[in-house]
Amino acid sequence: MAVYQMAAGILDKLGRKEGAVKSLVYDSGYKNVRQLYALLCETLRFSSVLDDVIASSQLLRGGNKKLPFNLAKVLVYDLLFGKGLQCGGYWKATILAHRARLQAELAKLKVKKKVSNNQDLLTSLGGVADGPALPRYVRVNTLKSSMNDIISYFKRQGYTYLGKARSIEEIAQFAQKPGKRFLQDSHIPDLLVFSPNTDFHKDSLYTAGHLILQDKASCLPALLLSPPVGAHVIDACAAPGNKTSHLAAIIQNKGKVFAFDLDTKRLATMSTLLLRAGITCQELANQDFLTVSPDDPKYQKVSHILVDPSCSGSGMPDRMRMLGEEAGSDTSERLQALSAFQRRALSHALSFSSVQTVVYSTCSVHQEENEDVVKDILEQYTDFRLVKVLPSWPVRGQNTFPGSDSCLRASFTETLTNGFFVALFQRKDEGSRSSVTCDEQKHLNTAHTAAKERLCSKPEEKSNLIQVTLKRKANNMANAKSTTKKSRKKKRKMKDS
Repeated sequence: MAVYQMAAGILDKLGRKEGAVKSLVYDSGYKNVRQLYALLCETLRFSSVLDDVIASSQLLRGGNKKLPFNLAKVLVYDLLFGKGLQCGGYWKATILAHRARLQAELAKLKVKKKVSNNQDLLTSLGGVADGPALPRYVRVNTLKSSMNDIISYFKRQGYTYLGKARSIEEIAQFAQKPGKRFLQDSHIPDLLVFSPNTDFHKDSLYTAGHLILQDKASCLPALLLSPPVGAHVIDACAAPGNKTSHLAAIIQNKGKVFAFDLDTKRLATMSTLLLRAGITCQELANQDFLTVSPDDPKYQKVSHILVDPSCSGSGMPDRMRMLGEEAGSDTSERLQALSAFQRRALSHALSFSSVQTVVYSTCSVHQEENEDVVKDILEQYTDFRLVKVLPSWPVRGQNTFPGSDSCLRASFTETLTNGFFVALFQRKDEGSRSSVTCDEQKHLNTAHTAAKERLCSKPEEKSNLIQVTLKRKANNMANAKSTTKKSRKKKRKMKDS
């Protein structure tokens, strides 16, 4: 009964606008967060249907007036649409006593709306239907397993492996057909793709941390940041921790991942996730990233920073937006407040003296939180440039400033993911060093030789050039003599032997 009472309490708080579902669930202290979250998700989705059925059945009249409405709502949801009531006691007996009447009213409602199933009924009453579902994406935790081992495991479980996807279109066609089949993703090397609604929460590899259930778009920030093995990395707004675990896997659990989050309970949940995934290189801090000093000696080796700040969550599917940390209408004032915070977070990341690469990402579709933030920061930090990420990715940043196509966007309809935005900043000096090709190096060597041979126009420059040239010749002669002596000694030894 505890989960129903907890869910009813959260529905009460939602009615009083005391928070968003996700934060209220995390703050509830309930042990099985996933169960509570799922129950609330489905109850909210069927809210309009439940209101109608409860009213027409007169469930809360007579001797049942003391039954709280929201408690009745979650109980009736599980009776009519869920797995059946998973509790005992007086309120269960009350609901079961009205089961026939509740089922009859549900049937009448379908006849009235001229529909034959629950999903059509949901849509007809203005609810949120599931619609075409996203594929189930599963990231292989390479700290515990290899891709080949995981593929072999699923084959033993009766799944058919279809190889690596060649395109998003192939994944779209795959997702329309149910069955025990899976693909390797076309963009994320460690990502597997299964049919929608495939459930792995009870799979032994998931519970042991070998598998991470993570949307494809959410994998992009760590993949594109791509810190080298042993790097020191900051995850600025880390909870719930999937991106942190991905970063740790990329650096092979070496170096350090500094992860910051202000929410104590979310940080505790994140710590459990990282422990299960075998992460040992993390250093978690219950701290606002904006209060972290870039001059702190602890962070002097930080070369890569991931900034995924709070956002409107507008890239999440409609059903999930009800559950988002930032649930609510995206008013102009709210977007301005969010983008101001996002600018501060990104600006703070770029102020670390040793940082070379910074990824900025949001799960928002709004230009105010994406391209506008990037444009302003580029104007402010002229020693950084945008890098064009994943050129093969089909959806680019909106054309609002020169170079905006270096950014990428993701969406349900075009990339079969949640809505997302990613931009990669690189310090210009670092970019210059890393982008020199063999041909460019030959050109630089030729130019250097020409400069040495060129007569300087000023006498003092000519004198300096002559001195440098003579010094180099002297060093070369000394090295040649040393090499000759070593060669003679080697020949004598061979002759003596």
